[in-house]
Amino acid sequence: MPDSPDKPETTARASKSADKALTKNKAAKARSKAKKKRRTRKAAGPTPQWYKYLMFGLMVVGLLWIIVFYVTQGLYPVPALGNWNILVGFGVAITGFLMTLRWRG
Repeated sequence: MPDSPDKPETTARASKSADKALTKNKAAKARSKAKKKRRTRKAAGPTPQWYKYLMFGLMVVGLLWIIVFYVTQGLYPVPALGNWNILVGFGVAITGFLMTLRWRG
């Protein structure tokens, strides 16, 4: 026989389950807010000016290193390195590009 809504036992059970669901929702919202706060604390402001100059400077220096190597046919920037000058140029430029991952406009 189905329970009628007038019975106090049925309404008490329903209100207990509703309270549990509400408590779980509140706890989940509180956890998600705490996670958001932790994320925003890490990215607390714009990147300093010197970081931007260093980042773009490394990209340009790496590119110029490779260009100078090709234009001078291996006489400059460091003749003892030979073709390793290309790797050095790419390494410097890639360092600048990797710095963009931490840049917060």
